[in-house]
Amino acid sequence: MLRVPEAPVGLSTASVYPQGVASAFEMAASLGYDGVELMVWTDPISQDVDQVEELTQRYGLPVLSVHAPCLLITQRVWSPDPTVRLTRSLEAARRLGASTVVVHPPFRWQREYARGFVELVARLEDEFGIDVAVENMYPWRAAGREVAAYAPDWDPTDEEYRNITLDLSHAAVAGMDALRMAEALGDRLSHVHMTDGTGSARDEHLIPGRGKQPCSALLERLARIEWSGTVILEVTTRRARTTAEREADLAEALAFTRLNLAASVQTAFAVGPDGTAQLVARGPAA
Repeated sequence: MLRVPEAPVGLSTASVYPQGVASAFEMAASLGYDGVELMVWTDPISQDVDQVEELTQRYGLPVLSVHAPCLLITQRVWSPDPTVRLTRSLEAARRLGASTVVVHPPFRWQREYARGFVELVARLEDEFGIDVAVENMYPWRAAGREVAAYAPDWDPTDEEYRNITLDLSHAAVAGMDALRMAEALGDRLSHVHMTDGTGSARDEHLIPGRGKQPCSALLERLARIEWSGTVILEVTTRRARTTAEREADLAEALAFTRLNLAASVQTAFAVGPDGTAQLVARGPAA
């Protein structure tokens, strides 16, 4: 027998780049994903909640989470003020029915934002009733040296965040083991960006299983503890030469995740009240 947790498996709209949000909804629906994570960035549709809401209705797919605009190229999306961008992300999530907003730690040069970031995250979670899951990043490297680009740190595990997003590609760049990180996070792990990396200095976002991170072991652990968070496939398919190739990559990513997001359960037979033999589960197999 297998135990499969109720955790939904969604597709990040960034995974279809250079195609846009509408294409992500279409592919996610056709391939059998449970929903999408809306990456708010330069795609105009991603910034327009009305249009995103129309896509959810057209394709019958929910927005499971909203990724706030945190990248260097999105520093002026919605507002040049990062606090405003995060707040608008929560407003979008509430409007779309998403339970989680993903956000990166502040850049070090965002001094005022960084100074009160931990408290800001807690306050917004209380105000909106939505999880703000701070994502693990990685040290930047230049000329063989590490550059501290994030504050308080690229690793959110040392701060008092209630919810954390674990990104396996970022873990690979940082030289971290995602399975050990998940074990250390315990109940604070509420969101996973399922992807892969080889450990190079480049953020690769490979299809899970194509790198060196313990993707299958992590998924099996989530199933074993009956984890109830959300798994989002955030992978790069920009090398795909055609839409068909991109869909094949995303189908592979989904199949890998569903196959491994399960834990074997020991079974035995017992005699029921009516005298018949009944199959009973005894918990995860060792």
